[in-house]
Amino acid sequence: MTQSIELSTDQGSRASLEAVINRYLEEASRTIAALSSAQVVQAVEILEAACAAGRRVYVFGNGGSAATASHMVNDLNKQARVAGARPMRAMALTDNMPLITAWSNDVDYADAFARQLTDLVDPGDVAVGISTSGISQNVLRALIVARELGAVTIGLTGNDGGELPATVDCCLYVPSADIGQQEDGHLVLNHVITVALRHHLGA
Repeated sequence: MTQSIELSTDQGSRASLEAVINRYLEEASRTIAALSSAQVVQAVEILEAACAAGRRVYVFGNGGSAATASHMVNDLNKQARVAGARPMRAMALTDNMPLITAWSNDVDYADAFARQLTDLVDPGDVAVGISTSGISQNVLRALIVARELGAVTIGLTGNDGGELPATVDCCLYVPSADIGQQEDGHLVLNHVITVALRHHLGA
């Protein structure tokens, strides 16, 4: 038997709910409008050069940023693809859970991505670390290792970026102290990068 859901008819409660929703949407709109196109151009140029050279792109993060990493790799490999052009070769380090848990359990969670990159990175590859706080140790360690191995590094972060800007060649900031809006901004940046890559690769 299908059960119906009784919705609230309290107008005060609904008005309060709408105010919260509208405030978030307005703040998110201001945050997205403040994103730097110059930072996006730099990231696109790095990724385009890697694609042209047949290099690989490795993306990683924690929690919501791990989901963004997988989303970004999906879009780089599929949405940025142009018929007749060399495809992107991207991989999310967040997707191999057995390997993540093995390194985390046997060594240290802070090395979960760095140990993967040690085995994978070649000079000229690109490492993309995503951390809203900019202080996620496993992201920072991975970016440092990637640089030592000759990779170009890109970071997606929020607010002032914490320690992350010092570990990357290109840093994309989402100017907000709200983690949800930082993650919203990272997804927008992902889509803007994908659209720009597709446009350039198809030019």
